[in-house]
Amino acid sequence: MVSITSLQLFKNLSDETRLNIILLIREVNELCVCELCSALNEPQTKISRNLSMLKKSGLLIDRKEGKWVHYRMSPHIPAWASKIIDQAWESQRNETLTIANKLSLESPSARRTVCN
Repeated sequence: MVSITSLQLFKNLSDETRLNIILLIREVNELCVCELCSALNEPQTKISRNLSMLKKSGLLIDRKEGKWVHYRMSPHIPAWASKIIDQAWESQRNETLTIANKLSLESPSARRTVCN
């Protein structure tokens, strides 16, 4: 188990892409790379690079299902870090919900074609 430091957390949250990934996953619970590509309108390479950083810091965990990799928040995030993420979500709630709603309106196959 990786224990995140406050410096690592703030470095991760200071990047707009990583912040949006964390907030979306906090809202939706679990997303695959292609869903994040679609939601954030970013290329697969950028999303994957940022997911790797978030996973390495201990904020995210993943699971594989066929060729898809799904990411969710780590259950081992310290309480103080979860509170900061919750506060960030609260301050960006409308923007995060708008992006999450975009995902719910798209079919899974449409979302996944972004990364194929």
